[in-house]
Amino acid sequence: MSTEFEMDKVYSPQDIEGKLYQMWEDNDAFKAHRVEGKKPFTIVMPPPNITGQLHMGHAMDCLLQDAPTRYHRMKGDPTLWLPGTDHASIATEVKIVEQMHKEGITKEDIGREGFLKRAWEWKAEYGGRINRQQRRLGASCDWSRERFTMDEGCNAAVREVFVNLYNKGLIYRGDRIINWCPVCKTALSDAEVEYEEQASHLWHIRYPAADGSEGVVVATTRPETMLGDTGVAVNPEDARYTALVGKNVILPILNKEIPVVADDYVDMKFGTGAVKMTPAHDPNDFEVGKRHNLDSIRVTNDDGTMNANAGRFEGMTTLECRKAVVEQLQAEGYLVKIEDYTHNVGTCYRCHQTVDPVTSTQWFVHMEPLAKPAIEAVRSGKTKFVPERFSKTYYNWMENIRDWCISRQLWWGHRIPAWYCDDCNEIIVQKEAPTTCPKCGKDHLHQDEDVLDTWFSSGLWPFSTLGWPEQTEDVKYFYPTSMLVTGYDIIFFWVARMIFSGIEQMGETPFDTVLIHGLVRDDKGRKMSKSLGNGVDPLEVIDQYGADALRFSLAMGVSPGNDTRFSIEKVESARNFANKVWNASRFVLMNTQTRETIDPAKLLLPDQWILSRLNKAITEVDTHMDSGDFGMAAQKIYDFAWNEFCDWYIELAKGRLMGEDEEQKQNVRGVLYFVLEDLLKLLHPFMPFLTEEVFGYLPEHEGMLILAAWPEVKAEYDFAKEESQMEGLMEVIRTIRNLRAEMNVQANKRTHITLIPEAGWEETFALAEPYLQRLAGASDAAVGGKDALAGEKVVSAVCAAGEIRIPLGDLVDFAKEVARLEKEDKNLQNEIARANGKLSNQGFIGKAPAALIEQEREKLKTNETMLTSLQARIAELKENL
Repeated sequence: MSTEFEMDKVYSPQDIEGKLYQMWEDNDAFKAHRVEGKKPFTIVMPPPNITGQLHMGHAMDCLLQDAPTRYHRMKGDPTLWLPGTDHASIATEVKIVEQMHKEGITKEDIGREGFLKRAWEWKAEYGGRINRQQRRLGASCDWSRERFTMDEGCNAAVREVFVNLYNKGLIYRGDRIINWCPVCKTALSDAEVEYEEQASHLWHIRYPAADGSEGVVVATTRPETMLGDTGVAVNPEDARYTALVGKNVILPILNKEIPVVADDYVDMKFGTGAVKMTPAHDPNDFEVGKRHNLDSIRVTNDDGTMNANAGRFEGMTTLECRKAVVEQLQAEGYLVKIEDYTHNVGTCYRCHQTVDPVTSTQWFVHMEPLAKPAIEAVRSGKTKFVPERFSKTYYNWMENIRDWCISRQLWWGHRIPAWYCDDCNEIIVQKEAPTTCPKCGKDHLHQDEDVLDTWFSSGLWPFSTLGWPEQTEDVKYFYPTSMLVTGYDIIFFWVARMIFSGIEQMGETPFDTVLIHGLVRDDKGRKMSKSLGNGVDPLEVIDQYGADALRFSLAMGVSPGNDTRFSIEKVESARNFANKVWNASRFVLMNTQTRETIDPAKLLLPDQWILSRLNKAITEVDTHMDSGDFGMAAQKIYDFAWNEFCDWYIELAKGRLMGEDEEQKQNVRGVLYFVLEDLLKLLHPFMPFLTEEVFGYLPEHEGMLILAAWPEVKAEYDFAKEESQMEGLMEVIRTIRNLRAEMNVQANKRTHITLIPEAGWEETFALAEPYLQRLAGASDAAVGGKDALAGEKVVSAVCAAGEIRIPLGDLVDFAKEVARLEKEDKNLQNEIARANGKLSNQGFIGKAPAALIEQEREKLKTNETMLTSLQARIAELKENL
């Protein structure tokens, strides 16, 4: 059966996408292979949560990893895109607890083992959901290497790293100020705290001096924490308080004496210059308290209520206590004033409730020694951020980093490999569970109840997924990886931790490039969220328009580091482009039953032009793909496919395909086939399903497109001169079309066209007739001099290549034509004046590149020539009015 009848008239993505993905998987098209002597291209997928449901951010993430993966695979690079999922400690535990709550049971009801059984069942049920959804998008990752942050290999890596860092003194257990979520009931790292602006008040409170003198006034946004105050700090240079330093003031309500200490931390110019010290509930107070041996008194419970240290306020929520404390201060005369105050309040990144800074015994990573080489790795260029501006975010975080709290009071996650001896209190940290205490020899041991921060295991992802701590062949070959694709919102959550973990454990940074992308926003620029109801389900878009349309709509217009707007109109535009490529492919295949050989000697001007343009398209797409600017690559492919191949070359080819010259027919079929095949390859990283389907219809094609060789620039198809000639002819055709449209000439009306070439365009205009007949409604075309058609009623236009004159007889309103030309005359004069102004501006001449100055001069010269021809034509027409 011929190709004409095999290929459907209408492109239906729903009919092909599933079967093509299955074909790729069945044929191991995604599988990575190590090739000795060849540098691999490696990406590790940012592991989505097992609780995850695909959203537009995932879709963008997937596209920006899949496109370069497919590109490098076709370039012949050994290519690995390694997939996996994250156990997402807090997020998963919250989901399971919510589900249990509906059943009327709690974690404590079923115990740790019962809860973990449920968690693994949850993972089995939902863990594969997002992977199935990624398949719908066309993700070409190596599923045979899929990993999970809590699989046995990753567990081994976590234990190895914990023990290594502990033995080096870089992990320790201590009492420090941490971020506590009273809803999730767990510690949080600094990176897990989100700050939001909230309107509140600033309460000014008088603390009288113990000796009866005036004392001090302090200000606070959390009056309830004063119940844990153990001192007041002032700056040692502040003369107002010199006499008070070393003395005591009275803490209102509790009526106890607390010391006044001098510390450089206090800003004399802020407020009254005196600061209440609550070491158990403020990180800065905690540090001051350590320097001056102030007591640390915690006044809240883990659930956010006030504890016994709060006295009569015990059992109240923090807000209830705040109200009661303020009322008592007012009643006793200690409240000086209340001010409206807007400030940033820390909230939990999962439940979004206010975080309570408290002192707590937790496990920490000592960050300073790890941060220094990680900062240097980026400064030296071993790892570069694209765009580079995001390195500032990285530096800011790493240079001001505090020790990382890594213990979480949860059950789902990597349990901390530390055991405690019940007899002698020895702490034992090792990879495997001990049977006896190495200090006292007893066997009364229990393991630490806490689990590790999710980001601890995620930070090892680039090497743990390759088999480390075993020195596997994959580790040796694929590490360090090539590129990390991620959003700007997790630079400090994840990127920084991978860099310092990779350097510490592997001796080198984990990736060469960090490609940062922005958020996918709605068509009004708003963040997609449940509360706004503006979220869009990618799977619904795929069901209606196909995965390729969604992918291409996300690619078009995206630029590294910047947010992008999603709209259904963009998807529809991408769907229309897919249909355009499908219909163009169908036209080529209806006329091509075999792979025709191109005879360079028989190439005509349009053939040379499209082949030369294809070379340029390949060069530009390669440049954009290699630099990570996938939006520009997609735009270039779109412009070449739609504006050059479909709208121009195919239309020009139709005349010869219907002609009698068999040699020309064979040659044009060869060019059509050649360009279509390379176009399918260029487009494949962005529209894999459509291109693979069409490729399968190509006569004499070999294998699958996904594994085909990427197009290469062919020097024999560089036709710079002919390309310029064709561009000149195309401008002539566009100009004639515009003239006919302005004069309302009927489409079927054929006209004689006279071309008056500028110097150097005579040869090109001599070839123009068949193209003007095909695309510009010409009955015939002649080349003439400046006096051609003199005295006749004609309409004319000028372009860079020359002048066009068309006798339209009584169809033309001469007064209207003069008015049109005078408008064009005015526009040209404005453009000439602009150029003269620019070229006489010494600031421009002194700073602009020489090439840009020359470009302006050439444009001015062309416009002046066009103006001369135009004004001569206006004068001629006015004589005939």
